[in-house]
Amino acid sequence: MFAWLSANVGTILIVLVLLAVVIGIIAKLRKDKKKGVSSCGGNCAHCAMHGTCHPK
Repeated sequence: MFAWLSANVGTILIVLVLLAVVIGIIAKLRKDKKKGVSSCGGNCAHCAMHGTCHPK
């Protein structure tokens, strides 16, 4: 078991860093959604979701 861990420590660290980045991105997106912040660009006239993104 320890031989496998020591042989793959670089890969394990990279996977953990990438996992932390993905979790951070998902957390930021959820936080922005709760605050009502959108990253769509603001051209709602041509958007298929224009009625649901910014309720009146």
